[in-house]
Amino acid sequence: MHIKKLITGLALFLLFNTTDAQINGFEKKIDSIIQTEFGNHDEPGGVFMITKNGKNIYRKAFGKASLELNVNLTPDFVFQIGSMTKQFTAIAILMLEQQGKLNVSDPVSRYIKDYPDGDHITIHHLLTHTSGIKDFTKMKSLSSIAQKEMKPEEMVNFFKREPVDFAPGEKFDYNNSGYVVLGYIIELVSGASYEDFIKKNIFDKAGMSHSYYASDRKVIRQRAYGYHKKEQGFVNKTAISFSVHFLQAH
Repeated sequence: MHIKKLITGLALFLLFNTTDAQINGFEKKIDSIIQTEFGNHDEPGGVFMITKNGKNIYRKAFGKASLELNVNLTPDFVFQIGSMTKQFTAIAILMLEQQGKLNVSDPVSRYIKDYPDGDHITIHHLLTHTSGIKDFTKMKSLSSIAQKEMKPEEMVNFFKREPVDFAPGEKFDYNNSGYVVLGYIIELVSGASYEDFIKKNIFDKAGMSHSYYASDRKVIRQRAYGYHKKEQGFVNKTAISFSVHFLQAH
């Protein structure tokens, strides 16, 4: 909720302060807005960038990248982006459609033959969170696989036989499982791993040389670490295997 208020404040300020003269003098005002939530330099922080017409007009880091090592953040640190990965998955699906390898109106059963009710759930339903399939992050049994290395097929098998929450297309309900299924379809259709497909077709072509498929084992320079805030203070993030759902660090 606090982050939403911060973003709203930044958006409103920019909406009414967009001339060159105003932008040249706005840095202190932006700093003050951000510091309402990131004012403690000894706590986990964040990096903020604002662009206008493709040009950076604000780029700053606040807080720590590592509490244990007492390392300050800079704008070049690498973060795990969590569910922002879904935009890469969606773009990859549309790329495959452009290549004539699939159609978003195709039923899931065309690619995963034994998927329950797969004749009625389409790729479009998965993309738009309208499939009705069970979101695996809401399953009580998630803890049993959270630290395991899971292949995409194993992840799909973990939740695919769960009762659906509603009929495909009936309504919108944000859903992580749908994007796991999409990631698996990307691998089946392209013949490449999700990681390799994203790197070759998006990261490399866009010059995103500091973007990676997330890994706790890979040495990623300038990695920012994650924390949870508890009553007693900050604790390290909960360890969840990146194979459980497709994630990148950026």
